Amino acid sequence: MQMMVDSLRKQGKIYKKMQEVLPKELGIRNKIKIYKATDTKGYFWAIFVVHQKSRVLMKDVHKFQEIYGKLTLFCDHNFKHKIIFIDAPLCSKAKVAFKEVGWKIQ
Repeated sequence: MQMMVDSLRKQGKIYKKMQEVLPKELGIRNKIKIYKATDTKGYFWAIFVVHQKSRVLMKDVHKFQEIYGKLTLFCDHNFKHKIIFIDAPLCSKAKVAFKEVGWKIQ
């Protein structure tokens, strides 16, 4: 988590409140870290941290969109911003698909 906070702080993004949402609470079995955060302006952020060895493909984009949908239902509100930290190689088509759906890739 410290690596993520440092990376966001370098970009000038500071959060008042950051909570981790366990994947078990959403009913998923993926190894992913999910955070919901509130910035100093009051906007809500959904932050996903993904550590995997294999390449992130188009099917993963759809999987993360489903997880995001479950997160919005669980938290009972929509998020203004969505950020995903990926520690694996990223397919070029998946990168374009992430940007089309509104994700910021770190």
